[in-house]
Amino acid sequence: MILPALAGAALLAGLVHTVLVAAHVSEPAATTVHGLTARRLWATVAAALALAGVAVGGLAVGRPASRFGTESGRFGAIVALVAGLIAAVNGGLNLAIAKGGPGSGNGVVGGAAAFVLGVIALALGGLALARGRRTDLGPGT
Repeated sequence: MILPALAGAALLAGLVHTVLVAAHVSEPAATTVHGLTARRLWATVAAALALAGVAVGGLAVGRPASRFGTESGRFGAIVALVAGLIAAVNGGLNLAIAKGGPGSGNGVVGGAAAFVLGVIALALGGLALARGRRTDLGPGT
């Protein structure tokens, strides 16, 4: 259980770094701003929403339709899609308006994490919704 968690954390860190490089905000700030700024709070809330979307999307994908019913899975899929979309858009906006790298107080690391986790939540929600539709059609179709 520990090894997959470490592998997932390493993959997330690599994807966040890739997003920071692509957004041209990967260079650390010359002076580090300590404490919670408005943009750091914005990025943290977006990342928390994205993490909740990933958790709900993972549950919706892993939940067997015969045991919990399709309505429960469909609701979780829609929640994951909405949370992922909101988080990815807010993370992308945070990165787009940032004028500095990590340590500048702009919340770029949280914004990148929100973007990556938001896209993952979108994918999980879409997968759960597609699996729910496939089971709604019946076993013969």
